[in-house]
Amino acid sequence: MVLAAQFESLVHPFTVLLAVPLAVTGALVTLLLTGSTLNLFSQIGMILLIGIVTKNSILLVEYANQQKARGLDATEAMLEAGRIRLRPILMTSVATIFALMPIALGLGAGAASRRPLGYAVVGGLIFSTALTLYLVPAVYTLFDALGARLRSRKRGVDPIEALGAMEPEAS
Repeated sequence: MVLAAQFESLVHPFTVLLAVPLAVTGALVTLLLTGSTLNLFSQIGMILLIGIVTKNSILLVEYANQQKARGLDATEAMLEAGRIRLRPILMTSVATIFALMPIALGLGAGAASRRPLGYAVVGGLIFSTALTLYLVPAVYTLFDALGARLRSRKRGVDPIEALGAMEPEAS
């Protein structure tokens, strides 16, 4: 509900939250590959991970919405958002990965119990950052096209003509 109020849309929160299953999948696969268990530390890591990947998606969607408000279509807006927001997203993800590497590779007393936290966050970030940069823009433009189609139906415009009008003209 907070995301719906922030974006003034019921659709964009779903686009943002698409990154959550990707993050959890990456964390679980990493835990499986490393032979770690799903314990309290790995669950805390997943909560941290969900916050980071959600923030990354919000950066993309929010900037694309700003560009749409300036008159760009959804595809161009998301391309611009990806171009402008790629560096902050990668900087956040890489900094978090390097910050948690000592925990994931930790030695010493109690390190074995904390390693799953590092594994979950590092693996989930690598997996979800790579996929989020592709899937969030694709879903954003898909939802925008479906929304345009539904709006044109309400107005009585032929949906095929409405989608054809959205395509850029060849120069």
